[in-house]
Amino acid sequence: MDCEERFEKSIDAIRTNFNTVRTGRANAAILDRVEVEYYGAMTPLKTIANATTPDAQTILIQPFDKGAIKDIEKALMMSDLGLTPGNDGQCIRLNIPALTADRRNELAKLVSKLGEDGKVAIRNVRRDAMKSIGTLKKSLGEDQIKGFEEQIEKLTGEYVKQVDALVTKKEEELKKV
Repeated sequence: MDCEERFEKSIDAIRTNFNTVRTGRANAAILDRVEVEYYGAMTPLKTIANATTPDAQTILIQPFDKGAIKDIEKALMMSDLGLTPGNDGQCIRLNIPALTADRRNELAKLVSKLGEDGKVAIRNVRRDAMKSIGTLKKSLGEDQIKGFEEQIEKLTGEYVKQVDALVTKKEEELKKV
């Protein structure tokens, strides 16, 4: 049960990471990975600013503290978003341009890498579960242990297939013009 719960958390993390990859439409979720140096500490952007999408091509970032606007702008410039922020002193606007074929390919590679990272996380959960089963060898019979190991392998296979499906879906979304 613990193993399945951890698999689900891994899948949720992968979905969250995929939401941070832009697909040509404005989506405030692409800012989730951006961290800002705020008073000497790295802070997630969403905790120090409000991000909205007034139209399909613009993200509007309104900081809670107007003094942090330069730090937010710097963090956006250094991020892997590939977007140039526009600062008017009160808020920051990010214009989302249409994706070029090269940028789509780069983003597809990023999605593939994020998917591989997710698979590694799932395999790590499997490894931990197998270790915990190994500690039960004295109290359980070999047949029960073999059954548990087969269940874990089956679950791992199912979750790896889910990751592959998520990667394929996101790549198709990126290829749509």
